[in-house]
Amino acid sequence: MRLPKTAHTSRPWRIHDIAPDFDVEDVWALPTPGGPDELPRLVRQVTSGDDDSQFPMVYRLLFAIRWKLGGLLGWDKPDAGLNRRVYSLRERLPEDLREGPRGPDMQGKPFHSIYLTDTEWAAELANQTVHTVMHIGWVPDDAGGYRGQMAVLVKPNGLLGKLYMVGILPFRYLGVYPALMRQVEREWRRGDRAAEKPGSGSRPRET
Repeated sequence: MRLPKTAHTSRPWRIHDIAPDFDVEDVWALPTPGGPDELPRLVRQVTSGDDDSQFPMVYRLLFAIRWKLGGLLGWDKPDAGLNRRVYSLRERLPEDLREGPRGPDMQGKPFHSIYLTDTEWAAELANQTVHTVMHIGWVPDDAGGYRGQMAVLVKPNGLLGKLYMVGILPFRYLGVYPALMRQVEREWRRGDRAAEKPGSGSRPRET
């Protein structure tokens, strides 16, 4: 489900003009088949603060190590974050996005929403190592429907940030992303099943 970077850069996303100085680190097709208007559902799922106990042990262990290191080395202290070490990307938004929906912040995670449109949502995180954007788009798939697409954009903080990105690369691909994709798919299917139950009050999913 990993995609070439052009899968992100070739689309007319608003984020291109907002974060042109960020590198596209990863692009993934999300296992979330749906109709043309289901980005809000995906954003709710991503930001809902799911119980991390549902993830595999390796995923939880990697993040526990990361937060422990961050605490010991001061990577995550407040003065290394948004509007302290770096300005939030909301400062760069054009008027229409600034006045439009912002979208929800991620519950239980240090990502803060930048903007929300009909087809894309972006959230950011900053610490002593990087300033990162998670971009979620809603795109046509090869089956006549739609699905989510996630891109991770990164602006490393000097040599420390570059070394950090190199150091965590194998952990991202071997532990974090596979577990994340499985969890996204499970939650999406669970939502589909809930919508199909009689008397659920939800309209059938568009295809």
